[in-house]
Amino acid sequence: MNIAARLTANAKTFPDKKAVVFPVFNKKTKQYDYSKLSFKELEIRSNKFATRLEKLGLKKGDKTLLFLRPSLDFSAMTFALFKLGVVPVFIDPGMGRANLLKCIKEAKPVGLIAEKEVHLARLFFPGTFKSIKFNVTNGTIAWGKMIKILKMKEEKTQTFKSVSFEANDTAAILFTSGGTGAPKGVVYSHSIFDQQTTILRDLYNLSMHDVDLPGFPLFSLFTIAMGMTSCIPDMDPSKPGSCDPKKLYQNIKDLEPTFVAGSPAIWERVADYCIENNLTLPSIKYVVMFGAPVSVLIHRKFKSLLPNGTTYTPYGATEALPVSNVGGDFILKNTAQATENGKGTCIGTPAPGTTVKIIRISDDVIEKISDATILSPNEIGEIIVSGPTVTKEYLDLPSITREAKIYDGETIWHRMGDMGFVDSEGQLWFLGRKGHRVETSAGLMTPISVEAIFNKHPSVRRSALIGLGKLGKQTPAIVIERRDGQFLSGKERSIFESELLSLAKKFPHTAMIQKIFLSKHFPVDVRHNIKIDRTKLKEEIESHEN
Repeated sequence: MNIAARLTANAKTFPDKKAVVFPVFNKKTKQYDYSKLSFKELEIRSNKFATRLEKLGLKKGDKTLLFLRPSLDFSAMTFALFKLGVVPVFIDPGMGRANLLKCIKEAKPVGLIAEKEVHLARLFFPGTFKSIKFNVTNGTIAWGKMIKILKMKEEKTQTFKSVSFEANDTAAILFTSGGTGAPKGVVYSHSIFDQQTTILRDLYNLSMHDVDLPGFPLFSLFTIAMGMTSCIPDMDPSKPGSCDPKKLYQNIKDLEPTFVAGSPAIWERVADYCIENNLTLPSIKYVVMFGAPVSVLIHRKFKSLLPNGTTYTPYGATEALPVSNVGGDFILKNTAQATENGKGTCIGTPAPGTTVKIIRISDDVIEKISDATILSPNEIGEIIVSGPTVTKEYLDLPSITREAKIYDGETIWHRMGDMGFVDSEGQLWFLGRKGHRVETSAGLMTPISVEAIFNKHPSVRRSALIGLGKLGKQTPAIVIERRDGQFLSGKERSIFESELLSLAKKFPHTAMIQKIFLSKHFPVDVRHNIKIDRTKLKEEIESHEN
C-alpha cells in the first residue's frame, strides 16, 4: 500500500487532465495567468523529485520537514516523498516562532525541503536543526551539499517504483496547530490517508469531474488523489482571516471550482464581499467549512450566493477526520433556531465507518472503555470517536497519547477534547472544548450554549464564556468583542451592559451571569483564525482583576 499509487493510477487513466493549477497575477493586464500540470506531468515531476531525493541519500522511514508554499512543486514534492517512503513532517508555520522551533526539535527530521527563508533560519538556530543531514531549497542559492528544486526538475529519469508499505506503516507526521494546547505531532498511516480519501469522496459525492479550490493546502492532496483538479487560491494559508476576498472571487470566477474548502474565516469574508457587490457563485456545489463552529449567519449568507450548491460543516480534528458532517440546508430548516437559543451547534451524523459516543466528562486518563461512563442520548458529556481514520498515537509523546486514547480490545477511541451530546435522532451537537467548560456550584456551563445568547445583541461580534476562580466553584463571566471594535466607558458602557444582562435573564442557562468584560480583539488559533482562545482570555481578565 502507498497513497501515492492513487496519483499513478490517475496519470494512467486520464494523463492529460489538469491535476493542479497555480495563479500568477499579471500586473500589466490586471488579470490572473494560470500555470498548470496535467496528471501525467505531475506524475513525472514527482518521479523526478523522488529519484533526486533518493540520490541525495533519503530513504524509507526518514522524517523530512516540508516547508514549501502552496505551488505546483508542493504537490509534486509531497507525492515524491510518499513514493520514496520518506515521512513528510507538516508543521503550521503560523504557530509562532517558539512553538515552531520546539516542534522541529521534537520531530528530529533528517531532511529539510524548504523555502530559502527556512534555510537561513537554520543558520541562526543550529541546535534546533541539528538532526538534519539532507537539504533541498526552493531558492536560487545553495551551499554545501544542498540541492535546488530547480535542478531536480532537470532529472532525466521519468519513472519511479514506489516503495510498498503495510497499512499501518507511518505515512506522515501532521502537527496540530497548538490552538487548544501545545502543538503535537500526529502519526498518520497510509491506511488512514487512503480511508480519508475514500470517505471524503463518498461524503460529498465527488468525482473526477469536480474542481477543487482548497483554502487549506493539505486538502488538495485528497482531491488530487480522487482525480479532481486542484486550483491553488491566491492567499496566504497561514493567515486565512486576512485573505483578500476580491482575489478569491476572481480565482473562483476564472477557474469555476465546484468544491471549495477551508476555515470559515475565509468563506465569511468571501460571502460578505459577494453580498456587498451583488455577486453569486454559480459554479460551486460545496462550500466546506471546518476548524471551528460555523455560525448560522454564515449558512444564511451563502443561501443566496449558491444557486447550485450549499454549505457543509464537517467536524473532526487532526487526530480524527472526518468525524461527522452536516449540510447548511439541514441546519437552516431544522436546527438554526435551537442553536441561536443556546442548544449548541449541530454537527450532523457520523461519517461512514465512524462511531461516536458521549462519556462522562473527566480530566483523568481512561485506559479502557469499560472504565468510562457511557451517557444516554441528550446527556452532555465528552465526545469520543472510533473508526478507520482515528490515529493511534502522537509522535514520541506516550503520556499525551495515554491521555487522548481509550482502548477497547483492538479498537482505539480518541478523546476529541470537546463537549457535546447526541440527540434522539442521532445528530451530534457540539458545545465547546472540555478545557473551556465552566463549573459553578450550580453545575456545568458550556461556551457554545451561553455565547449564543449574547451573540443575539446587534452590537456583539462575538462573545466568550470564561470561569473566574477554581473549577467547581467558578464565577461565570462573559467577554464581549463588539462589531465596531469600541471599548466603551461611562454611560455608554453601562447601557450596553444593562442590555446584555437583560438578554441573559431571558434564558435559564445564562440568567446567573453578572460579570461582563470587553475586549477589543479576541485571541484566536493560528491555523483557522477563528477558534477563540478562552483560556488566554481568562488569564488576561484574571491578571487585570487581581
